[in-house]
Amino acid sequence: MQQPFRNFATALALTAVPLFAAAQPVPIVGLVELSGNGATVGTNFDNGIKLAVKEINAAGGLAGRKIEYTSLDTQTNPGIAKALATKAIDQGAYVVMGPVFSGSVVVSMTETRRAEITNIVAGEAASITQQGNPYVFRTSFTQEVAMPKVAAYIKDTLKAKSVAVIYVNNDFGKGGRDVIVPEFAKLGVKVAADISTDQGQLDFSSPVLKAKQSNADALFIYLHEEESARILRELKKQGYDKPVVGETTLVNEKVLELAGDAANGVVAHVGLTADAPNPTMQSFVKKFEAEYKYRPDHNAMKGYVGMWVVKAVTDKIGKIDSRVLAAAIHGATISAKDYPGVLMDVRYDAKGDIDRESFFVKIVNGHAQVVQTFKPGWAAK
Repeated sequence: MQQPFRNFATALALTAVPLFAAAQPVPIVGLVELSGNGATVGTNFDNGIKLAVKEINAAGGLAGRKIEYTSLDTQTNPGIAKALATKAIDQGAYVVMGPVFSGSVVVSMTETRRAEITNIVAGEAASITQQGNPYVFRTSFTQEVAMPKVAAYIKDTLKAKSVAVIYVNNDFGKGGRDVIVPEFAKLGVKVAADISTDQGQLDFSSPVLKAKQSNADALFIYLHEEESARILRELKKQGYDKPVVGETTLVNEKVLELAGDAANGVVAHVGLTADAPNPTMQSFVKKFEAEYKYRPDHNAMKGYVGMWVVKAVTDKIGKIDSRVLAAAIHGATISAKDYPGVLMDVRYDAKGDIDRESFFVKIVNGHAQVVQTFKPGWAAK
């Protein structure tokens, strides 16, 4: 009887390691701006991720394993973001979420690429996915998709023949400016003033004065959230009366809170909005407000959607393998009917850029109202 028992004990010992390994949580690391100039956007992105992780774990996790999520604060500093990406790699991250600021993404994604780890980012700079990195994927539109829509609105809806452009001079702002200015040229809209500002700038009296003096028919603003609120207040102070148009960051929930009635009348193209007229979005908004006691902005939605993309594609591949995950996200279409966490049907292209519905919103009495809906690129063809 001793020999069979020894054989059983040996077999048990041999199987114990893989059984134990299968029970281990899946490490996912967030590189997020929890302090510094990007604290508002990074905290929202992080909270969206954490809500998704909570729901995914309650639904059985990834390939039968719970997620263990860790947030690392980049301090809105690209150098720190790069160092923390290396730390995430050392921790064996299955996926790295973030950063949000494009300047931090550009440097940190070189580390995740080297380690062949899927990196879900929130940055919008066109350069992020122009580099051919097979491991980086957006949760927001690239500027190459968003800016032509904004330029066309300014020409066709506002009938503007000239425009003043105010942008923040970093990877995010300059990237957007470098896309939209040629679009204006194609449409025959003259850029009457091309005004650069600094990240974290506090005083916008001079940029606003330059925009007024240009006598342009409309003003396009492309700044971060806190800066957007400051310039809207300055525009009201100086009595600016031309149409003001922007992208998602101009009508962020935090901007509306900080700018107050100075935001009324502003129009912007947004990829995600808490006011989107669909049931999955409204369900998310209610869950987020219940969890965090405030209304989610587009950054919170990007974190939430990105985490659910990981869930949907991991279900498809059926295992925890970051290289296989990245390959499977390319070309993937994820239905909100099957995975409500993605909020709207989404599709990824070969570069890692996302496509889905988008909207134009107008701020009325401090709230965004959807005035136009754009179909996804694949549905519009």
